[in-house]
Amino acid sequence: MKSPRRTTLCCMIIVIYLSQATPNLNLESIVHPLILREHELAGKEPLRQKRAVASSRGAAEEYTVDVEISFENASFLEPIKTYLNSLSFPIQGNSTDQATTTILSIEVTTVCRPTGNEIWCSCETGYRWPQERCLHTLTCQEHDGFPAGHRCSCLKGLPPKGPFCQLQGDVTLRMSVRLNVGFQQDLKNSSSALYRSYKTDLETAFWKGYSILPGFKLVTVTGFRPGSVVVTYEVKTTTPSPELMRKANDQVMRNLNQTYKMDYNSFQVVTSNETKFTIVPEIIFEGDTVTLMCETEVLSSNVSWHHVERHSDLQNNSRFSVYTFVLNNMTSISRLTIYNITQGDAGEYICKLTLDIFEYESRKKMDVTPIRILATEEMKVTCDNNPVSLNCCSEINVNWSTVEWKQQGKINIPGNPETDTDSGCSRYTLKADGRQCPSSLGGMRVTYVCEFVSEHGARGSKSIEVTFTSVANLTITRDPISVSEGQNFSIKCISDVSNYDEVYWNTSAGIKIYPKFYTTKRYADGAESVLTVNTVTREWNGTYHCIFRYKNSYSVATKDVTVYPLPLEPNIMVDPLEATIPCKGSHHFKCCIEENEDYKVTFQMDSLSFLAEKEVNGKQVCYKYNFMASSVSWCPKKLNVFCHFTNAANNSVQSPSMKLNLVPGENIMCQDPIIGVGEPGKVIQKLCQFSRVPSSPGSPTGGIITYKCVGSQWKVKKNDCISAPINSLLQLAKALIKSPYQDAKLPKYLKDLSVSTGKVKHEVSSFPGSLGAIINILDLLSTVPTQVNSEMMTHVLSTVNTILSKPVLSTWKVVQQQQTNQSSQLLDSVERFSRALRPEDSTVLSINQTNVQMRSMVIKPGHPKAYKQSFVFSDSDLWGNVAIENCHLGNLQRDSSIVTVAFPTLKTILTQDVPGKNFANSLVMTTTVSHNITLPNISMTFKNINPSGAVPRCVFWNFDLANHTGGWDSSGCSVNKVDEDSVSCVCDHLTSFSILMSPDSPYPGSLLEILLDIISYIGLCFSILSLAACLVVEAVVWKSVTKNRTSYMRHICIVNIAASLLVADSWFIVAAAIRNHYHPLNKTACVAATFFIHFFYLSVFFWMLTLGLMLFYRLVFILHDASKSIQKTIAFSLGYGCPLVISVITVGATQPQEVYMRKNACWLNWEDTKALLAFVIPALIIVVVNMTIMIVVISKILRPSIGDKPSKQEKSSLFQINKSIGVLTPLLGLTWGFGLATVFQGSNAVFHIIFTLLNAFQGLFILLFGCLWDQKVQEALLKKFSLSRWSSQHSKSTSLGSSTPVFSMSSPISRRFNNLFGKTGTYNVSTPETTSSSLENTSSAYSLLN
Repeated sequence: MKSPRRTTLCCMIIVIYLSQATPNLNLESIVHPLILREHELAGKEPLRQKRAVASSRGAAEEYTVDVEISFENASFLEPIKTYLNSLSFPIQGNSTDQATTTILSIEVTTVCRPTGNEIWCSCETGYRWPQERCLHTLTCQEHDGFPAGHRCSCLKGLPPKGPFCQLQGDVTLRMSVRLNVGFQQDLKNSSSALYRSYKTDLETAFWKGYSILPGFKLVTVTGFRPGSVVVTYEVKTTTPSPELMRKANDQVMRNLNQTYKMDYNSFQVVTSNETKFTIVPEIIFEGDTVTLMCETEVLSSNVSWHHVERHSDLQNNSRFSVYTFVLNNMTSISRLTIYNITQGDAGEYICKLTLDIFEYESRKKMDVTPIRILATEEMKVTCDNNPVSLNCCSEINVNWSTVEWKQQGKINIPGNPETDTDSGCSRYTLKADGRQCPSSLGGMRVTYVCEFVSEHGARGSKSIEVTFTSVANLTITRDPISVSEGQNFSIKCISDVSNYDEVYWNTSAGIKIYPKFYTTKRYADGAESVLTVNTVTREWNGTYHCIFRYKNSYSVATKDVTVYPLPLEPNIMVDPLEATIPCKGSHHFKCCIEENEDYKVTFQMDSLSFLAEKEVNGKQVCYKYNFMASSVSWCPKKLNVFCHFTNAANNSVQSPSMKLNLVPGENIMCQDPIIGVGEPGKVIQKLCQFSRVPSSPGSPTGGIITYKCVGSQWKVKKNDCISAPINSLLQLAKALIKSPYQDAKLPKYLKDLSVSTGKVKHEVSSFPGSLGAIINILDLLSTVPTQVNSEMMTHVLSTVNTILSKPVLSTWKVVQQQQTNQSSQLLDSVERFSRALRPEDSTVLSINQTNVQMRSMVIKPGHPKAYKQSFVFSDSDLWGNVAIENCHLGNLQRDSSIVTVAFPTLKTILTQDVPGKNFANSLVMTTTVSHNITLPNISMTFKNINPSGAVPRCVFWNFDLANHTGGWDSSGCSVNKVDEDSVSCVCDHLTSFSILMSPDSPYPGSLLEILLDIISYIGLCFSILSLAACLVVEAVVWKSVTKNRTSYMRHICIVNIAASLLVADSWFIVAAAIRNHYHPLNKTACVAATFFIHFFYLSVFFWMLTLGLMLFYRLVFILHDASKSIQKTIAFSLGYGCPLVISVITVGATQPQEVYMRKNACWLNWEDTKALLAFVIPALIIVVVNMTIMIVVISKILRPSIGDKPSKQEKSSLFQINKSIGVLTPLLGLTWGFGLATVFQGSNAVFHIIFTLLNAFQGLFILLFGCLWDQKVQEALLKKFSLSRWSSQHSKSTSLGSSTPVFSMSSPISRRFNNLFGKTGTYNVSTPETTSSSLENTSSAYSLLN
């Protein structure tokens, strides 16, 4: 290229063309190719369309060529421009075989002119220098017409290698202007005529005004908003200069109708594509220092920053720093720095530069991410000098500046950090030996912190808690352990560190000892494990290892145990258990064991000792001694004989005792060489294997048989023999529970038990002893397993199926007659096996036998399904269902098992709760959950095979009742629904359930129950109203009917009877409201209701007793005069004091054990504590006493003595007394009499109805017979409310009030209120009766009931 200094003028033209091959330029000398590059030019719309057409021709490619043209004469420029503008594009070039070229456009972009000694290069209209060129080249002076704020339209010198002036892109100017006219709502509706009129007029003016802008293309009104009227519109053009924009705005003002009142000073322009917005760093973490930078060629220092989400402008403060400056007089730069950024700083930021009416706005959204470090939070490290790595990794991998590791703790164990920048992870490798964490500091915790630091200051850390433990040093019992069978031993293993994952014991063969044999305790500075064996068998002979495991580190201590053979006392079989020997006779004693060891055996008899003779019979070895009674001098005498086994370790064991009776022999009648001799009526026991019961040689029969001497023959009284196969299994079971490997042996044993039980089914049905042995075996084995698999459970239920079969039920009856709890024991064993059941790979397990069925379900993670199981026993014509809703299963541990076992025949052998009254005649279903978890609710449905009229009760088998022998209990269970063929129950706990039938009390929902409820509630309402009326009547007539002392006390009693019964009936309603048919809704309120009902009902009876005693006192002790205060004190002490003492003692004695009230009603308990007697006994006694008093009174009236003949008034009074006592006492007494009748079995429904009627209407009877039937009360009421006598009554009362002292109480209402409760005040009324105490006594007797 020629030097620009040698030319007058030069220009750059851009040529765009299409070609199918790379062009081979061959231009004239005035055309110089400078740059040839292939790219897609972002040009004007027509040009883009041409390129699109051209590029559709298969393989044609578009090229852009910058061409520099130099002129010797500056006048050549304009003709060339004119020529280029006259060309019509596209221009088809010459075609050859190799290429076809089409010119799309040619335009002048840059013109360079000499100015003094410099060359100034400026851009043509529509073009501008790129920003990167402006920053590295000196600029010329400002030229007019440049866009707003731009100082880079002219450069000094043409860049030697470009880039040159680039096509200036279009911008959309968002503009607004205010019209000083009133805003109308139609301007919000784009369909309104006003809106369209404004839009048309304004757009016409805008087109005329803004068409002078370079590159103007379009103007559109976008809307109107209030604020006078603010017009928003958009102008599409190139960026104009402020001067040119002001000229355009002037044109708009001139072309717009003056009625719009446009405000020239309100023009605003917003443009958003002039600013370069950057954020450093790209990935922002909490705590980083973040820089937001705006760069624009518009020169202005008026820049503001705005946070959109916070709706706030950002100013300089401790966390935000805004700095704005102009670089090289060409670029405005504003920098916002945010220190220690938080997630609250995230959001969209606006950078806005203002110049004149122009606003250059740029937006960018910024996200702030917390630093998340991934690491194992807890680790355990053994101080064994092995390397251990702690690892931390960042969730987002960036180029972290540093990763720092720190530690905190009492011990210092450093390590070596390594950071992998590619993975964003850091590893800290450490080694710890015993010197760094000695045993005294075993279990010391050290916290290691890995901290990731970003290049911009953010810090994120993660703590790893490392527990350092030294390798445990174990100390084991030092003394040698040498024991004999039947003895005990313990081995203590002590560790000097307290941290471990597992402690266990095993044998030298690697077999783990069953966990129940050892206990482990942890202390602050160590731990210990003790292996304890209470009854040693020969299986315990060997070497034992105490093992403390921590992660993969094991500390082991070893101990040898030597066990010498010695028979266990229960395994020594003696004969005879009891023997009678004549003083001149003899008898063989023997002790047998099932092993042939070298023992020294002696028989001990009193102070004598005899060596035994050994006899081997197959596997059984017996030691015998023939005792000659003549060899001793003591006869007759009772002795105990023992045999002693001594082994090589000089340890001995004594056999069970053999009772020896030395008798003269005259009365011996029964003689048998095997059984022995005995007197008539003598009862002896023998081991079955030494009796006449047949047994196989290799497997002796077990159990005991009882004989009785009848006449001259021994008769079998009781046979508890155990068949040989079952006896063998029983002995193995007893040995198994003492074995160190019992859990490993259990599966095979359960299989053998199932097979053997099936083979000896006949013996089981014939001998109660065999049945009892199998139950004992199951009971022993159920204590062994911690886990039972499905195969083991199948064998268990197979055994249960055999012993619950119908042929065996008769044997069960024999067992029940012996009053044992073996049926409860069997049920408890099955429950223990069920709780230990863990099915292997099945969520549902089903086992079906004729007499037992089982269903189980395993709770899996997620949302568990409801537990619903059905049982059908076609042979027994019984069925049942059990259900637990899924909402109750959510809290169960993962892989927990729910197991239900149903028994159709167990109902006949479980003990009845009350003999002959309640009986179970449905399925017995037991439901258990592993881990002994309690479930809130379980629903069950049983087939209803009840007799007509029987009442079903939902019950469960409570193993704690009847001195832990078990019994049916209804606590927590209730009947939900009863229909013709089913009974539904709901219980709030799990165990074995059934339904009991009670034929004597109506069940909820029956016609009788509904009738009794109706009578009760109606009667109570009448009673309460009647009692209230009685108290009102007494208050009204009180002064008229209490003129003498006896009448006063009588009405005191009547008022307190009514008041007590009123309160008792009210509490009765409360008690009914706080319970449903089955259980109290609020136990505390129910206890309170029970107490007050008991107290106030007792008060009713004791006030009746007071009334009777008052009558007895007035008639029998005529000459004795007690003051009114003494009588009242006695009456209130008796009426309220005695009931209070009885009630408090009752609740105090029973409520701590929660047996104060009934389980299904708010009333005194009967089944558990007989607390009801605290009410029944006093009530019945009072009824009897009052009836006796009534008889005495009648006798006294009919046959009066000479000195105490009552007057006419007294006869009337005594008649009234007799009448009232005779009415009140039988009524109240008969009420509870009929109540007692309903308790007895088979009571008729009539007794229920009569009892309910009399009890409910007590208040009405008191009002009628105790109050209104009283003649004096009737007269007082007539006198009080008679209209004809109102005037005279009023004057009479006035006269009496003026001449007679009145109560000390000032108000008549107060007097009546206090008199109602026996508080009479002080008064003294003169009457003829007061002249003689004897006369007062006789006359006051009349007032007792008047």
